[in-house]
Amino acid sequence: MLTFVALLVLMAFSGAVYWAARRRAGVIARGSSTPINSRPGHHGAYAAVWTAAPAALVLILVGFFGDRVEESLVEARLPAVVRAMDAAEQQIFRDDAISLARGQARSETLYAPEVQAALEASAAEVKVLEGRLHLFSLAAAAALALAGAVWGLSRIRAAFRAREGVERWIKGLLLACSVTAVFTTVGIVASLVWESWRFFQAVPLHAFLFGLEWDPQSAMYADQVVSEGAFGAIPLFAGTFLIMLIAMLVAAPVGLFAAIYLSEYASPRTRGLVKPLLEVLAGVPTVVYGFFAALTVGPLFRAGFNAIGAQLVGGPFNDLGLYLGEVQNQMALVAGAVMGVMLIPFVSSLSDDIINAVPQSLRDGSLAMGATRSETVKKVVLPAALPGVMAAMLLAVSRAVGETMIVTMAAGLQARTTLNPLETVTTVTVQIVTLLTGDQEFDSPRTLSAFGLGLTLFVVTLALNVVALRIVQKYREQYD
Repeated sequence: MLTFVALLVLMAFSGAVYWAARRRAGVIARGSSTPINSRPGHHGAYAAVWTAAPAALVLILVGFFGDRVEESLVEARLPAVVRAMDAAEQQIFRDDAISLARGQARSETLYAPEVQAALEASAAEVKVLEGRLHLFSLAAAAALALAGAVWGLSRIRAAFRAREGVERWIKGLLLACSVTAVFTTVGIVASLVWESWRFFQAVPLHAFLFGLEWDPQSAMYADQVVSEGAFGAIPLFAGTFLIMLIAMLVAAPVGLFAAIYLSEYASPRTRGLVKPLLEVLAGVPTVVYGFFAALTVGPLFRAGFNAIGAQLVGGPFNDLGLYLGEVQNQMALVAGAVMGVMLIPFVSSLSDDIINAVPQSLRDGSLAMGATRSETVKKVVLPAALPGVMAAMLLAVSRAVGETMIVTMAAGLQARTTLNPLETVTTVTVQIVTLLTGDQEFDSPRTLSAFGLGLTLFVVTLALNVVALRIVQKYREQYD
């Protein structure tokens, strides 16, 4: 809270410096016989950036790493009675000392009298350390802000290139953001590969990729070696593929035909009304789709299949009727259909942009040769837009493969190798969530299997995205 208040004060002070520097630059511009190199706003921005950036960096670093510094100081000053404990008990002691110093609720651990006294002493010491750390950060930020303001104001003159200085700060910020994004991606991939490698040390890769049974919850372990349990991912791949296929059977034709109508047939007024309404579906949270599937679509499908089954019972299709009469709310068909509705605006928007990118000269030439509008769409526009449309479909497939909430709420959790859309299935993403939910130990193959699934899903979606980008690049080279 103190850091947030300090940042607000810093922003206000920087605004005042900006106003003062801009006013001073304006006075110099009016009184100088030579043209001023940069506008007054550039001088104001230069002074404000030098005032705010170094001080804000100190406050942000203290806010992010202050807790770790406090923990390190507490650990370095642990009393002898606490050092005699094991590592887990020492960690609990440190957490309780910090919580007690901040007036927060600590754990319910009962300490011996001498340990309780050490805890209270450590909490008092932590409070002092925290106050000193905050005082140091505020003093350093204030000193840097004042020094930056003096520096920025002293640089104002007619020949000073303030705009170039501001642009250097902007380039540095953009570079920092780019480096942060790259290192974040590298860190995620590295952690995923490392944990997956630990998993594949216990479970062979071929048993994971080609096994036909998935039941990690019942696995038993002895010294990190799997003695019993099944980690075959084929049922998860089958469920993922089945739901993705159903979703694309819904989203691909509806989205593509909607894009053709909006691009080739709709009037500007109709397009301006229908396109935003269609894209509203893209803003609906997936959990809402999941509730809709579980509470509306699932019961509706079950009632329909049960009614059909009741009509077939006693006839030549008696077995089919009995089967349809036992269909439940959760099934792959429900999850795939609702997921397809979710993907319609995704497919429609991409396809619409791609179809609109086809040169108008191709349409005009076809119409001039006597072709109808429908023939032009079928024989000229769609073949020209086909590479981009296929790329849009592949991107939609990667989106469907990574969906979690709809499948969790509408398709069930049973790992089953089947292509029957009326059966309950599960997917890779659902199992990842299931395995990592709650307090889990990250040293057993059961938990590490989630990283193996994540790595497999990452490779598949990366391959789909690469293929889609290659298709788009080829399309752009041909029609730009």
